[in-house]
Amino acid sequence: MSLFRSFIRPALAGLVMAAAGLAQAQSWQLVWSDEFNGSIGPNWVFETGAGGWGNNELQYYRRENATVENGALVITAKRENFGGASYTSARMKTQGLKTFRFGRIEARMKLPSFLGAWPAFWMLGANLPQVGWPASGEIDVMEHVNDENKVYGTIHWQDHTGAYAQYGGNTATTVTDWHVYAVEWDTNTIRWFVDGNKYHEVNIANGVNGTDEFQKDFFLLLNFAVGGNWPGFNVNNAALPARMYVDYVRVYAPTWSRQIEAEAFSAQAGVQTEACTEGGLNVGWIDTNDWMAYNSITFPSSGSYRVEYRVASPSGGTLSLDLNAGSIQLGQLGVPATGGWQNWTTVSHTVNINAGTYNVGVFAPRGGWNLNWLRFTKL
Repeated sequence: MSLFRSFIRPALAGLVMAAAGLAQAQSWQLVWSDEFNGSIGPNWVFETGAGGWGNNELQYYRRENATVENGALVITAKRENFGGASYTSARMKTQGLKTFRFGRIEARMKLPSFLGAWPAFWMLGANLPQVGWPASGEIDVMEHVNDENKVYGTIHWQDHTGAYAQYGGNTATTVTDWHVYAVEWDTNTIRWFVDGNKYHEVNIANGVNGTDEFQKDFFLLLNFAVGGNWPGFNVNNAALPARMYVDYVRVYAPTWSRQIEAEAFSAQAGVQTEACTEGGLNVGWIDTNDWMAYNSITFPSSGSYRVEYRVASPSGGTLSLDLNAGSIQLGQLGVPATGGWQNWTTVSHTVNINAGTYNVGVFAPRGGWNLNWLRFTKL
């Protein structure tokens, strides 16, 4: 939903290539949301007025055209004369209230589909007032035009030559049904999804082709335009009033997690490895006062970490966790009796670790257990 875009052009040849295959599994932590339960809360500001909004749109944006009904945001486009325009609708944003950099940004939406419709869920760079568009960058999470059975995902930016550039993809979608539209965005890539299925990807690593705009903060927008340069200027007035529904908008931050295979120790005392019924090897023959050390494990930030251990034991035992050869003690945890050396279960505790690189130690205050892996997850 560009500020100043005439239409979606074909992808620039050789500019950014989409990667094949499925996205790697990622853990996410919810950091912001609007569930639209009740009135429209303080998460949004409304932009109002006519003037085409850089795209020759036909509507006048009004706060009154956005409501909440049955736990969903409803943006209604109407055929009515107001402020010199022939239509009204609504446009809302988080600019000045909340910005985001990287993560998973998603909304569950049900869209109108008729000649002249242009609903969108999108993002603009927070530095827009300072640098203007397209230097601010734009990420279109979802756009739909007219009565097409598809949605679009696109980025717009100012490339390394100072010229306007855009790169987009699309996928067939029954837009009048509920779907979850999302992007997953990190320092290297932006990926587009409908209901968890990836359909487009762009490479932004190291600011390739001037894409350094996408390493900065962005704010969110929701709007429902009527007509404009992309959908055109023929509007099916019989379809109005028409509604764009948004069940929720959610933003997730990536959760750091690292799993260490028990047999990958850098040093040990008293233990051996053996074939594991869950695949690969596990560490066994762990007696009281035995230990394993795992060198050069980097924790990206200070705070709480959940530590999980995949253990098996006929009669139970105790393990403890430390850093740097015991100079930092992180606590003990009981190992339950699981009924056998290969009957596996997962136990966990929460510890506090300062950011840095450490040698991690697992010690046996009381032996009699096996270890398959341990996993750290930032909370």
